[in-house]
Amino acid sequence: MSWFRPRGLLDVTFEVGIVAKGLDGIIELVGGLLLLLVTPATINHLVIDITQHELSEDPNDLIATHLLRLSSDLTGSAVRFAAAYLVLHGVVKVVLVVALLRTKLWAYPWLIGFLVVFIIYQLYRIALTPEAWLIALTAFDAAVAWLTWREWRKHRLDHNPDLAREPPRSAGRGAQ
Repeated sequence: MSWFRPRGLLDVTFEVGIVAKGLDGIIELVGGLLLLLVTPATINHLVIDITQHELSEDPNDLIATHLLRLSSDLTGSAVRFAAAYLVLHGVVKVVLVVALLRTKLWAYPWLIGFLVVFIIYQLYRIALTPEAWLIALTAFDAAVAWLTWREWRKHRLDHNPDLAREPPRSAGRGAQ
């Protein structure tokens, strides 16, 4: 990314989206590492402490009751899986975002592929249970994937001007 090049709205949107993905990756990484340090019982006690006040006001609070149900169903293997998933997902995002911020051309198709895989998974989840936050996340991921493709195309043309030229016309076609 050339920070001193005049940038349009789509360029700035790409940069903001990439930084948001990087911050999300850091949060996932930290969350995954924290999950490695705590037991399911500790998580359950923490959720009880956090939701106690809300449930005393409204025993049917949707979010609080959902969190309690989730935390009470946690097992050691579920926590380890979630931790591994978050750490791996976070590391991949952070590495790709850092590479994009340094304009490493190899990172563009990798991020696009990474996002497409998750978009497909998210669409599957939306088909099962449409949730507004997941629909919004999927739309954001699709926008970032498109903006990444657009930026990658520009940088490829900057590094290889031959890609922008028209292919040579065959002497046999149209020649008289």
